[in-house]
Amino acid sequence: MASERKRSGGRSLREREEKYERGTRSYTMSHIRGKDTSIEVLVRSYLFRHGLRFRKNDKRYPGHPDVVLPKYRTMVFINGCFWHAHDHCPKYSMPKSNVEFWTVKLLRNKTRDAEQHAELEAAGWRVIVVWECELAKANREARLDHLVQQITGTCDK
Repeated sequence: MASERKRSGGRSLREREEKYERGTRSYTMSHIRGKDTSIEVLVRSYLFRHGLRFRKNDKRYPGHPDVVLPKYRTMVFINGCFWHAHDHCPKYSMPKSNVEFWTVKLLRNKTRDAEQHAELEAAGWRVIVVWECELAKANREARLDHLVQQITGTCDK
């Protein structure tokens, strides 16, 4: 332990790894909001430029869909890969600390999403999910174009 402290400038390994002061991480995480994220703004502006009119974050529906297009009976959810536990995605990984808490939280988010989507589909709505990883610069334009086709019904999927 003494040699460990000498190598790290007198601090223990745990103290050196900590990026934030005690309580700062919790405060920072509490200020992450679910509306008007950069990917949501990106998708909404693309849809608007292509002549689609919509409501945003409509609280009347389960899950408060990010984009509601009543004309097409379609709802679009724009999900962050981490918060919605996107399977087989490089942007999603389970945090190394407090694993039990995060496992329960992210699994609950995923289960709730599935229930809400099923409820909307049972009510006659078409539900489309756009993932954060699909909006990477390399394939952003193709995904957004495909989204417009999905909404207007001009594609197979």
